[in-house]
Amino acid sequence: MAEYGYLKELIERYPVLEPVSGSVRQAYEILRDAYASGGKLLIAGNGGSAADAEHIAGELMKSFVKDRPVPQELARKLQETDPDGGKLLAEKLQGALPTITLTGHLGLSTAFLNDVDGRLVFAQQVCGYGREGDVLLAISTSGNSENVYLACVAARAKGMKIVGLAGRGGGRIGRIADVAIVAPETETFKIQELHLPIYHALCLELEEYFF
Repeated sequence: MAEYGYLKELIERYPVLEPVSGSVRQAYEILRDAYASGGKLLIAGNGGSAADAEHIAGELMKSFVKDRPVPQELARKLQETDPDGGKLLAEKLQGALPTITLTGHLGLSTAFLNDVDGRLVFAQQVCGYGREGDVLLAISTSGNSENVYLACVAARAKGMKIVGLAGRGGGRIGRIADVAIVAPETETFKIQELHLPIYHALCLELEEYFF
């Protein structure tokens, strides 16, 4: 499919998202350019948005709808390292777009919650993982989740790009983000129902471009 084809299809399937089509395209371009430059994606969100973060990582870190064979040079080195295990790895490993969810890491998160300040668990991980050229995807249906917003502040200070995925006008996450995709709904479950096709389209577009 030609570049932007999945984004066009998104709007055809979900006409309610027409007002945010430009933001979706800008978000894709930020992610595309970051990956093309060797950057990675960090994702933060609470509750259903935490589940969305894990979902997104699953689509980006392994095959979504296309085959993603590892590069031939890596396949060769794997088999040189171990003829049997390397052959298995070369055949079954898949190309990945580096993505880290900030919603897991239970030991770190509970230690920071107990020892320091639970509101800063995502920000602490941005501080540790984030580098200039990386992207933070900040998911919040209200756009005002404090722990996600503080992660955005840390990302901005680290020289990262910020993509917001929100609703209800975007809130303060929408204001700090380089681009905010604001689902045109106000009820949480309806916002989440629109977030899924948006991030699926972004993942499909990225897979099409890189693989």
